[in-house]
Amino acid sequence: MSVVHSDDSAEFSEVLVEIVRGDLVEAIHRGVIAVVAADGRLLASVGDPRRKMAYWRSSAKPFQSMPLVYQGVAGRFGLDSADLAICTSSHNGEPDHVARVASVLNKVGLPPEYLACGSHAPLHGGAADELRREGQPPNVLHNNCSGLHGGMLATALHTGAELPGYADGAHAVQQEILENIGRFTELEPKEIIVGVDDCASPCHGLSIYHMALAYARLMAPDGFVQDRYAAAAGTIREAMTAHPWLIAGSGRLDSDIMTAGAGSLVAKGGASGVECVGVAGGIGIALKLEDGATGPAATGRPTTVALLEALRQHGVLDPSAHERLREHAAPVLTTREGAVVGSARPAFTLDRRSHHRATLS
Repeated sequence: MSVVHSDDSAEFSEVLVEIVRGDLVEAIHRGVIAVVAADGRLLASVGDPRRKMAYWRSSAKPFQSMPLVYQGVAGRFGLDSADLAICTSSHNGEPDHVARVASVLNKVGLPPEYLACGSHAPLHGGAADELRREGQPPNVLHNNCSGLHGGMLATALHTGAELPGYADGAHAVQQEILENIGRFTELEPKEIIVGVDDCASPCHGLSIYHMALAYARLMAPDGFVQDRYAAAAGTIREAMTAHPWLIAGSGRLDSDIMTAGAGSLVAKGGASGVECVGVAGGIGIALKLEDGATGPAATGRPTTVALLEALRQHGVLDPSAHERLREHAAPVLTTREGAVVGSARPAFTLDRRSHHRATLS
C-alpha cells in the first residue's frame, strides 16, 4: 500500500497560533486555512489550501448523514430534526445525547448492539464522573460517533443493504456517502483518499480547499447540485442550527459558535486539528493544524483560537458575538491552583490576494 507523505507540508502551511508562557513563545502551531465561496472562488487563505491534503474526520458528518434525507430514510422511520442533528454530531456523551441516539435506534427498531463504533467514556467530564460514581462502564451510546452510526444503520436497513459490515468502506452505505462527498466537493470518488476513522467507519482525505468548498455549498447548494441533494443539504443545515447543543454539547466550540450565529453558521470539527464552518449566503471556512493539536485537553486549544480568529478577520463574527466566544478565542494557561501564566494567541493574517475561481479538481 502506498502512503502519501507530508514531508513538504511546511511549504504548504504557516504559523497560525503561538502559545506564550511568560516572556517566551513556548510552542507554535502551523496550519492551513481556506475561505471559499460556493462558486469556487478562493476568497482568502493562509498557506496553500489547494495542495494541503488531510482527512476530513468528523467534519464530514453533515455530508455523511445527508443520505438519510434524500434516500427517504428519515421519512420512513419518522426521524425528526433533533434526530438528524444527533446523526451529524460528535457529541459529549451527556445524558440527553445518549437518550437521543437511543431514540433514533428505537425508531429504526434496532438495538445498540448493532453499532460498530465501539465504546469510550463520555467526552464531557461531568458525564464521565457520573458514570464512575454509579459504577457503570461506558457503553456504545456514549461514543461521540454513535449518532452517525445510528444513521448509517438506518440507511442500510431502509435500502435493504446488509446490516453487518455497514461501516466497511466497500459497503453500499459507505459507497453512497463517498458519492455524496464527491458531489459537494466536485471531486471524483477515486480522487478522495479513504482511510479508517477511530470509530471504524471510513474517513475521507481531500484538500483543505475542497473541505471549505463543500461547506460553502452546504449553505448555498442551489445551482451546484441537483434539487434533491440541495433540499437534503438544507434539511441537514437546518437541523444542525436548530439543535446546536446536540452537535457537540456543553462548553464545546461547535455548539457555542452555532448558538452565537443564531442560525447563520454551521460548525463541525473533526479530530487531529480539523475544523469547518459554513456561513449563510455560501461561504465555507476550513482549517487544519499540521500537528493535529485539537480538543479541550490540548494546551491553549489552538484549533479554536485559529478558527475564531479566521472568522473575526473575515468579518463573520461581530464584536459582540466574538466577545461571547472569548473563552474559546483567547484561552489562558494556568497553574494547578488557577493562576494565569500564559495564553494562546493567533499569529496569522488572512491572505486576500487569491480572489479567483480555483480549479475544482
